[in-house]
Amino acid sequence: MSLDQSWFTESDDNTGLAFSLKLGQPVHSETTPYQTIGIYRTETFGYLMTIDGCTMVSTRDNFLYHEMMSHPVLNSHPAPKRVVIVGGGDCGTLREVLKHPEVESAVQVEIDERVTRLSEQYFPELCESNEDPRAELYFGDGIQWMKDAPAKSIDVLIIDSTDPIGPAEGLFGKRFYADCIKALKADGILVHQSESPLLHLELITAMHRAMRDSGFAQTQLLHFPQTIYPSGWWSASLACKSGEPLAQRLDEAAIAALNCRYYSAAIHRGAFALPPFVEQALKGL
Repeated sequence: MSLDQSWFTESDDNTGLAFSLKLGQPVHSETTPYQTIGIYRTETFGYLMTIDGCTMVSTRDNFLYHEMMSHPVLNSHPAPKRVVIVGGGDCGTLREVLKHPEVESAVQVEIDERVTRLSEQYFPELCESNEDPRAELYFGDGIQWMKDAPAKSIDVLIIDSTDPIGPAEGLFGKRFYADCIKALKADGILVHQSESPLLHLELITAMHRAMRDSGFAQTQLLHFPQTIYPSGWWSASLACKSGEPLAQRLDEAAIAALNCRYYSAAIHRGAFALPPFVEQALKGL
């Protein structure tokens, strides 16, 4: 990460890429026991939150990520009544999950409470469902929470994590996925953010292999644009306990009631269509 008076820049020597946003004024910075959080006002993307120098969420484009981490998996499950979100401290995924009337409870397990408290201050639109009676905010270690979760107690598990470094590193691996399988019901589905298909295909294939090796019957990848993340092209990986086809509950009236800006029935179908180079990499796992 580099920062002058005019621009925030996240650069990566490994990929040879950088992304910049023109700044107004830095607003807030603090180091928690887990990470360093920055809040900036940008000229064209509203507020920007960074963690350890990496872009996390902006006012302008967060809807892409939050909608696609929530609605495709919820509309791929026959009856998603109990949902757990590991990570997701900005609360945008929680807000989208609670748009579904069939969801009876949604627990958000975030290790760093300061992410949520700063989101309440600078991204209040993402936190507007925090007081929903179906919502529970739990601040603690998601890895330990999953170890302790009762067997067969969760319908949909959303891993809304940062990159596989720091506090999130343990969320990418066979041991963690085994705990997830134990906690999911027989028709349960996990979805985990899985980086860029263009830049991180090796990580994606490793995740799918770990998911299947831990006991998931099938895995699928979906993809979507995400402007502030490396390459501007992002993905999420689904893992299903059952080998049955996904439910694909794509009722047009129900989807219209979600009041989404990006997600639709057509986007749902298209998001699972993979380019040949990605499909080939995942074939035969």
